[in-house]
Amino acid sequence: MRLPVLATTLSLLSLLPRSALASVLAIDYGTDWIKASVMSPGIPFDVLLNKDSKRKMQASVGWKKTDRLFGTDAFNLASRFPSDSFSSIKYLQAAPFDSDIVSYYTSISTADVVKTARNTVALKQADGNEWSVEELVGMQFSYVKQLAEALAEEKVTDVIVTVPPFYSQFQRDAVVDAIEIAGLRTLALINDGTAVAVNYAMTRTFPTPEYHIVFDAGASSIRATVVSFSTSNSTSGTQITVAGVGYDLTTGGTELDRRLREILIEAFNTKNKRDIHEDPRGMAKLWKEAGRIKTILSANTEATATVESLAWDIDFKTKITRASFEAACEDMKDRFAKPIDDALRNAGLTLENVTSVILTGGSTRTPMIQAAVRAAVGDEKIALNVNADEAAVLGAALHGASLSRQFKTKNIKVTDINPFDIQASYLATSASPLAKPRTITTVVFPGGSKSGTKKTLTFKRKEDFVINFDYKTPVAPGFPTRFMEVEITGIAEAIANLTELGASDPVVKATLTMSESGFVSVSNAIAFGEIKDESIAGKLKGFFGAGSSSADGEESTPEKAPPRESDSSSSASATPSGASNSTPEKEKDEKNKKPTPKDNTISLNITVVFPTIPPMTVEHKKNARSRLRAIDLDEAAVARKEEARNSFESYLYRMRDLLDEENRDTPFKQCSQESERKALAAKLEESFVWLHDRGDVAETSQFLDKRNAIEILERPIVHRYQEIEAFPQALNSSQMWNWSTRLFLQDARTNMTADAAADQPSKWTTAELDALEKTLKEHEAWLDEWVEKQKKVKMNQDPVIETTEMRARAKVLETALARLVKRKVPKMAKKTKTTSETESTTASPAAETSSAATEATAAAETSTTAAGAQETVIPTPPVAPEGKPYDEL
Repeated sequence: MRLPVLATTLSLLSLLPRSALASVLAIDYGTDWIKASVMSPGIPFDVLLNKDSKRKMQASVGWKKTDRLFGTDAFNLASRFPSDSFSSIKYLQAAPFDSDIVSYYTSISTADVVKTARNTVALKQADGNEWSVEELVGMQFSYVKQLAEALAEEKVTDVIVTVPPFYSQFQRDAVVDAIEIAGLRTLALINDGTAVAVNYAMTRTFPTPEYHIVFDAGASSIRATVVSFSTSNSTSGTQITVAGVGYDLTTGGTELDRRLREILIEAFNTKNKRDIHEDPRGMAKLWKEAGRIKTILSANTEATATVESLAWDIDFKTKITRASFEAACEDMKDRFAKPIDDALRNAGLTLENVTSVILTGGSTRTPMIQAAVRAAVGDEKIALNVNADEAAVLGAALHGASLSRQFKTKNIKVTDINPFDIQASYLATSASPLAKPRTITTVVFPGGSKSGTKKTLTFKRKEDFVINFDYKTPVAPGFPTRFMEVEITGIAEAIANLTELGASDPVVKATLTMSESGFVSVSNAIAFGEIKDESIAGKLKGFFGAGSSSADGEESTPEKAPPRESDSSSSASATPSGASNSTPEKEKDEKNKKPTPKDNTISLNITVVFPTIPPMTVEHKKNARSRLRAIDLDEAAVARKEEARNSFESYLYRMRDLLDEENRDTPFKQCSQESERKALAAKLEESFVWLHDRGDVAETSQFLDKRNAIEILERPIVHRYQEIEAFPQALNSSQMWNWSTRLFLQDARTNMTADAAADQPSKWTTAELDALEKTLKEHEAWLDEWVEKQKKVKMNQDPVIETTEMRARAKVLETALARLVKRKVPKMAKKTKTTSETESTTASPAAETSSAATEATAAAETSTTAAGAQETVIPTPPVAPEGKPYDEL
């Protein structure tokens, strides 16, 4: 759905200076397509266009020899360089090398997959270069960043990225790592179904609470999100609450493409008695053709697949019907709508509670998926009121703008959930050295827990220990369940100090955080103990029930934490007991000080380890950024070289056209001499030969030097033409100031005579007017002399008088005139006349003075085009039409 007037949903802080506002980039990163939107002052709120003015770009990156390509160019490259074009990389984010999804990826892609030191996946080019998935995704994010900065005309650093709701902490870490490699800062991660819900609520209000299902059929999976919408009358804000999610990881548009390609493979192999699997280029061509045929079959009952020279110089052509395609996908039909049932069950709702099912995602255009959804929910529930391709990115952009605090947006509050059971486990304290270790496991964030919350766990421990965090069940086949281990240290020393202070039964408290972006972390760990206050005030306080809080149980409060607390490890600690930088006197005072309630908390050390699929370390990301930065610099250098070459080549052809003998009466020919044209022609011929022989290997500086050598020869001709074009205006201006000055002198002398006769003070002295007249005569004499000389100069000769000098000399006269024109009337000496006599005596001269000054000022400020009949027109040399460069005539 296209957006209505922006003012109804978004109001930018336009009164703030532009430098105080920061742009926010939103990226909807899909398996097949990338959509982006940039929120920036003065830019319409819409989808970001790529360099081809397309509203979406394919999620592909590839290399054509040394040239890196993105989008459609990179995707199409697979048919020629199958090992250098990488698409559908989203499948491999944080995937273990031996997981099922990697095997599936190798069945749809021709790229070479290799194992990394982190047991994840990297892709290998034909030249041996290996790129981790994070680096390849980071390249695509960096490309989008460049597009956003070109549009916003400023640096873009903050980004919000959509992710599927089933993304685990492993995959969310991989997304954040890619963001950081691209030189961006993670504002937040938002589940794509939630982003669509934000987009849906942008232009709507909900007087009564409503439940809707966002059904998102994408390339890699199908997701269903049950969302509650309600609008508060008191705050006029809309509350969006995710109630349940359902998903299928094995069903989506990519699997449909794969099955359609299998039909094409079988047709080719049967007809030609050869196995197309042996030709990577042929497989890449069939993958592209399968996507095209699927699109056609969405609107037609049959389509013809045609691929010229598919493999072994064999042309391929076959007819595919929708019926045969749907027959090949028969086993998937029951799974298309199953995420809706799962989402309703997790939300504790039935279909009767749902107002509508909002369809989004490119695969919802496939007839068999539409039919399955309509059969499951009924036609009356189907809603097509959002843009299936752009709803997620526009909703993410609005949510990102609300988080940035730089924009004033519609008040939409979002509450999301975590779909997985997350449990914490640790070894119990042994009763005796010979006792068998016992593991205590508890679910700390059950499936359906709200994001942006924290819980506090209490442990009766006296020694350091480790808390293990696991998913109760694997998030995907082949993925590990354990994702983090947190070691809490410094416990024994802290407990000893609390006991010495008089604390009874000290315990350890660890605060667990589920951030808004879905990251689990231990944000704080302390040793805590109740210390009795023996003062009278303390006893009274305890007597009346104002004691300290309980140390047991768990707490849950909202918290907006950063998307991710740490990279690979973190440590949060205070100064341990007994280790202090204070002086001995201070230590003695502290030792003798009576315990108070604020002494009952001591911070502990926290060390985080990722034992299975660790995120990239700071060093790894630094190296990755350096690799990408080197590529960016090389590409920028190549772009500058190409621009210099193209500009030089274009300049050579333009000069050749100017020297063409057929163009005889052009200003260029009129302003140039035969010797100059011969020198230019010789230099041009030399440059053309050099460009043909050395243009491919030349450096940028060489193109600039070669052009400069020709411009030096051309510059005198250009100068003559510019002087001829500017001469009439400069002459007219000089004559105008002569006329204005002479008019002023005439009126000023008349006024001086009247002032003297009336015994009144004058604004000017005779010496001042004589000096101005002298300056005027000198300027007139100089102008008459040199204009006459210039009249004898031919167009192809250098001018004897420069327009810059003419303007400078006129400026001298203008300054002298302005100084006298702006002179104020001096004050009159007081006389013993009556008021009426004084006014009668001075009125006429003053009026004359004012009239003369006003007329002179008006004359001085008159434009050069308004001289009129009083202007002396001096014949000027023939000139080219004004405003037409000589090379355009």
